[in-house]
Amino acid sequence: MTDEQAIPLRFTLSEFAGSLGDFGTIIPLVLAVALVSDVNPRYILLFFGIWFILTGLYYRLPIPLEPMKAIAVIVIAGGIGSGEIAAAGLILGVLFLVLGYGRCFSVIEKWVPESVVRGIQLGLALLLFKASVDFVIRDSFFFVLGIAVIVAFILLVHYRRVPDLSSICVIAVGVIGGIILHGIPPLSLIPAPQLVVPIPTDFPSALSTLVLPQVVLTIANAILATSLLTKDLFGKDVPPKKLSTTIGLMNLTSVPFGGFPMCHGAGGLAGQYRYGARTGGASIIAGVIFLILALFFTSPEVLSIVAVGVLGALLVFVGIEMGRHSLKTDSLVVTGLIGVLALAVSMTIAFIVGMVAVYLLGWIKKRPVHKEPSA
Repeated sequence: MTDEQAIPLRFTLSEFAGSLGDFGTIIPLVLAVALVSDVNPRYILLFFGIWFILTGLYYRLPIPLEPMKAIAVIVIAGGIGSGEIAAAGLILGVLFLVLGYGRCFSVIEKWVPESVVRGIQLGLALLLFKASVDFVIRDSFFFVLGIAVIVAFILLVHYRRVPDLSSICVIAVGVIGGIILHGIPPLSLIPAPQLVVPIPTDFPSALSTLVLPQVVLTIANAILATSLLTKDLFGKDVPPKKLSTTIGLMNLTSVPFGGFPMCHGAGGLAGQYRYGARTGGASIIAGVIFLILALFFTSPEVLSIVAVGVLGALLVFVGIEMGRHSLKTDSLVVTGLIGVLALAVSMTIAFIVGMVAVYLLGWIKKRPVHKEPSA
């Protein structure tokens, strides 16, 4: 029995609070993708629910699931259809399943320094802060209210030793606010999933448009950064090859039936931990919530019921948690460079530039210094 399997599952209020810690990332992305493409949000939520439960049981830690962000952003920007999305999910599923076997990640870990991974973490923190700005603009009242609730719980936890239930309270405030603003959403049942079969021309387009931008982000953040942060937070070793394998499996089994490409994520792990998640029980709770939403509350009105300002408040504190761990780097120059470039340009460009900078700085340090001969 491995260490992860030996960890007991807990289903406490703290685990429940932690299970909501990444909803501020997942829900806005799912809603935006559903609004601009022909992907059905009910099946996205359905497979999120199934795989949250499976990962909770398998890892016994709150290893998160998130939509693949690069693909989500490109879909939102370009209105790409379900065929190309399914093709991208299948390609990525096969790729990461293959990478999960053998010594592939041993080689990758050897050549990708920790300062680069920390830079990806910093970039994500800055992107979370940037995303929260949009929520402030759209719904400043509930954003401020959400921040106030979180700060109040920080003080209560510090001075009164009460459990940090801020995420539960913030989501509750958002739901109540959404009902007041939009009314109670209708109840609707989910139909059986239908097979989504990409046509041959979807694969080349998906490879160039969706897969290539996503691969670097998945390797750096969803696998290497998540593995590293698991050690930081729990002192547990979750090997990158294991994370790669589950990413491969979840995409191969979900995307053909209407799911959206999924991965793990260091930002989600930081968010769930920040709000109380300590075992796989939090992932199982999150999975049950997504299953209930998918099976019974699948109208678009349900996804938009939470007042968006409170999601922005959650993102701010997730970003703080992520940024705090990113500073545990052995090169602030490289980590800072990657973080700024990720915010200003893209995560892919930031990763490439960071890798070049690491090896260039290493070469400069090792370069022999030629002294002029004395007269």
